[in-house]
Amino acid sequence: MRLAIAAILLSPFLTAATALQCGRVLDVGKGELIPNAIILIDGSTISAVGSNVTIPAGAERIDLSQSTCLPGLIDVHDHLTSDPKDTGYQGLGISVPRSTVTGVRNARVTLRAGFTTVRNVGAAGYSDVALRDGINDGDIEGPRMFVSGPALGITGGHCDNNLLAPEFNFKETGVADGPWAARAKVREVIKYGADLIKICASGGVLSKGDQPGTPQYSLEEMTAIAEEAHKLGRKVAAHAHGTQSIKDAIRAGIDSIEHASLIDDEGIALAKQHGTYLVFDIYNDDYILAEGAKAGMLPESIEKERQIGKTQRANFRKAYLAGAKLAFGTDGGVYPHGDNWKQFATMVEFGMKPAEAIRAATIEAATLIGIEKKTAAIEPQHFADVIAVDGNPLTGIEAMGRVKFVMKEGKVYRNDFVQTDHHRN
Repeated sequence: MRLAIAAILLSPFLTAATALQCGRVLDVGKGELIPNAIILIDGSTISAVGSNVTIPAGAERIDLSQSTCLPGLIDVHDHLTSDPKDTGYQGLGISVPRSTVTGVRNARVTLRAGFTTVRNVGAAGYSDVALRDGINDGDIEGPRMFVSGPALGITGGHCDNNLLAPEFNFKETGVADGPWAARAKVREVIKYGADLIKICASGGVLSKGDQPGTPQYSLEEMTAIAEEAHKLGRKVAAHAHGTQSIKDAIRAGIDSIEHASLIDDEGIALAKQHGTYLVFDIYNDDYILAEGAKAGMLPESIEKERQIGKTQRANFRKAYLAGAKLAFGTDGGVYPHGDNWKQFATMVEFGMKPAEAIRAATIEAATLIGIEKKTAAIEPQHFADVIAVDGNPLTGIEAMGRVKFVMKEGKVYRNDFVQTDHHRN
C-alpha cells in the first residue's frame, strides 16, 4: 500500500484546480518580479496570476514560496536524438532506432532542466517526428517539440554524410540539389511530419571536408525552399555560419539564421530590416574546445571551432547592441543535454541583461516558433508551463541552473520540494 501511495505522489498529475504559491513570479514581458504571487491553474492552462489572487476551496496547493517562478523555457535549436559522443566516425554506428531511444532519454533530461518546448532542427530518419508523437501521445516524458525531420543540404555539404568511401554511394535523406529538387524535398519532409524546414546554407564545424564560411545552398535554391515552405505553412531555419550565406538566406526569406557566426554589419542590418531572428549558440564553444576531443569529435572540427568561436561571440554582442531579434538556441547534442541553461550565463557575459536573456528563451523564442499566444508567459489562457528556480535570476543568472520544479500543461514532472507535500484547503 505504501509503495502504491508513493508511486501516485511521484507520478505526474493533473487536477481541475491547482495553486502554485510562489515566492516571486517573473513577468518576462516587463522584466519584473511579482512578490508572493499565486498562479491558479485550471486543467492545462493558467486562469489567474497575482499577489492578491484568492485560492478557491478544494484547490491543490504546491508550495514554491522559497523560489522564483518563471514560464517554461524554450530552446529553438536542439537535437534531442543526438549526443556529443556520436559525432565524427562514431556516429556511423548509430542506427535510426537507436537515436530515437537516445532521444527518449534526452527529452526527459531536457524537460527536467526546465525546457518545456524545443525546436528540433535536424534528425536522421524522422526520429524526431517519432519522439514528438510519443510525447504528444503521453507514451514518454519530454518537452513540447517542433521538428524538422532530416535537414536539407547539398551533395557533400554540411547536411550530407562525408565520412564514407565512394563505394558506399551514400547520401543523407535531406540532400537536394537545385531549386526544383529542393522544393520537392520540402514537400517530402512535410509529408512525413515536419513542423518546420531546416536547411544548411553554409559549411559547418562538425562536418568533414568543408569550411563554416563557405556558401553551400545558393540564393536561388534558398528562395525556392522558403517559397515552398511558406506556401505550405512552415517556417525555415537556416544553418549559416558564413557571411555571404547569412545575407543570402535573409534575402531569400528564411525565418531564422542558426549560428550566424560570421555575420557582418550588413547582415545585421538585413536581419533587422527583414525581421529575421538570429540564433547564436554561443555556449557550446566552451564544451567543444574543452571536451570535444575526449568525446570523439574530429580534430578538424575542433580547429574550425577554435577559429570561429570568439568571432561568433563578438558578433552576438554586436547584433544585440544593434537591436536585432535574438532567440535562445543552444545546439543541444553538441554538448550534453540538460546543460542548455549554461548559455544564459554566456549571453549575460557578452552583453545581455539577465531579464533579456530569459526573454530570448521565452517570448522571443515563442514568437519565432509562432506560439507566443499560448506559451512563454505566465498569463491567463496560456499553457500552464511553469518552472521554479532556487534564487533570483535577475540578480544572479546562475539560478537558471538550479531548477527545482517543472510543470508542463498542468502536469508536474519535477518537484524537489518534497518536504512541502501537497495539501488541500
